[in-house]
Amino acid sequence: MIKQTLLTAGNAKIIKGEKLGYITKGIHFAPANLSGYEVCGSRSKGCTIACLNTAGRGQMQNTQDSRIAKTILFFKNKLPFMEKLAKEITSGIKSAIKKEMTAVFRPNLTSDLAWENIKDANGQTLMQKFSQTQFYDYTKHYKRMEKFINGEMPKNYHLTFSLSEENEEDALKVLDIGGNVAVVFRDQIPATWRGREVINGDENDLRFLDRQGGYVVGLIEKGLAKKDETGFVQEGVNS
Repeated sequence: MIKQTLLTAGNAKIIKGEKLGYITKGIHFAPANLSGYEVCGSRSKGCTIACLNTAGRGQMQNTQDSRIAKTILFFKNKLPFMEKLAKEITSGIKSAIKKEMTAVFRPNLTSDLAWENIKDANGQTLMQKFSQTQFYDYTKHYKRMEKFINGEMPKNYHLTFSLSEENEEDALKVLDIGGNVAVVFRDQIPATWRGREVINGDENDLRFLDRQGGYVVGLIEKGLAKKDETGFVQEGVNS
């Protein structure tokens, strides 16, 4: 029996979505390989340094310990983990309905796992088990993003590609084939990036509500990203 709570309410930007009628919950794993298990297979040096893992409550050691324990639990006891997670999602959906709101879920708050392939004891993914519920994530995995754009992902799982200092070529490919790309900017969000229109991604975290079709989702740098020198953070000027 797993007692640890697996879902959290996320961060301040996620909470902004409540004004639009959505309650987002997600999973905070220990990012990169902090737990001894790699959960961000396409990470770069820049995004590893700038990770929001240490933002807010993440600055507290007990929070870090909890995220590490949760990550180890997932890898060592995946089926019990998935059973507990399903119960929490069910509870979250019911709670949102009581508030006349809609529950949505972001499994990778601080990870980049392929949840479309992770199954429970009955051979179902979260998206299959909760087929009427919206899931969404950011990813740096080009192949995952390509599948999403081509309609090969679960219809209730939305992905936004995430730029790093190492994957601009892939990001431009994503834009060319109609996917959206999240880009972190310094100080301000420009009107265009690489000739593409930039929309404000800081207004809320509900990326599945964004205009689709090759838009750049602009985000202002936060936390440790403000000190970035790797190129992960783009200059906030039109390009």
